Amino acid sequence: MDAASAVSAGSTGPAGPARPIRYRAAVIGNPVTHSLSPVLHRAAYADLGLEDWAYERREVAPAELPALLDDLAAPSPTGPIWAGLSVTMPHKQALLGRLDVVDPLAATVGAVNTVVAQRSGRGAALLAGFNTDVAGIVGAVREAGRTAADGNGAGPSRAVVLGSGATACSALAALTELGATDIVVAARRHAGPGRALTAAHRMGLEVTALTWRPGDAASDAEVAAAAAQADVFVSTLPAGAADTLSAPLSAALEGGAPRRGAVMLDVVYAPWPTPLAGAWRAGGGAVAPGWLMLLHQAVPQVTVMTGRTPELGPMRQALLAALTERAGVDAAHAPGADVG
Repeated sequence: MDAASAVSAGSTGPAGPARPIRYRAAVIGNPVTHSLSPVLHRAAYADLGLEDWAYERREVAPAELPALLDDLAAPSPTGPIWAGLSVTMPHKQALLGRLDVVDPLAATVGAVNTVVAQRSGRGAALLAGFNTDVAGIVGAVREAGRTAADGNGAGPSRAVVLGSGATACSALAALTELGATDIVVAARRHAGPGRALTAAHRMGLEVTALTWRPGDAASDAEVAAAAAQADVFVSTLPAGAADTLSAPLSAALEGGAPRRGAVMLDVVYAPWPTPLAGAWRAGGGAVAPGWLMLLHQAVPQVTVMTGRTPELGPMRQALLAALTERAGVDAAHAPGADVG
């Protein structure tokens, strides 16, 4: 049975027919087939006893976004009611001007990764936008850094963000929450309303912009040298986009590990490890994989959609099982596998 059929008809298991589906949610993007959000949300629903909730993937091109939002806000149908959306590329910034209300954090960051259809009676829903990526980054960095933290409990001071898009904007807010005061943003392009420097201005942050030319030996070495001196290094780039930095980073770390307690977050979760994460770990630094950010952002996302707070443990177990099956991640030795 496909996702659409499951939403309309429910499902049948060993114990007999499941409850009819009353509420539906989805992750949207273009592409979205790789997303593991359904694994996390369905695990949360099961743990919370929400048997009448369904969650699916929706491939949505930019031109199709307005029609989907209209469907989301439409007066309650006789079938399943839309509860909300998880949002991935390329819609996180495009949504800002299309929602009825945007949470102050999401507005300041300039990126929405969660949409909730808030209903009163059977009328049209109010569409509200939130950002849980910030919480995801903070949670992942803190978890990966627990065993690497220095003895005096001091937070990070220096940080480097690789990339300048929507996730980089969220990373700036997360780094501020973590306590970073000296932040470098390394990217090929910095100009534009949706870029990290514009978000930094809204946040009142002074950041250093480093223009990066991937594949240029001198430029790669400059970015790698900055990363090697960071307390927190966040790569927000898709798989393969940061590979030219792996060898220069290894060279920059030769003769000395990263700063004590230093953590790298690579938002990629498959294939894993990335060459960049491998270089950082080989140099002695702690690594937070992208799946850890995905896990920590999903908890508040489920909460705002359902009004219930899920436990982290069942979601973690389901995600690690899916990653083991899909990409060969060793769950027994994955960072944080026994936490939460």
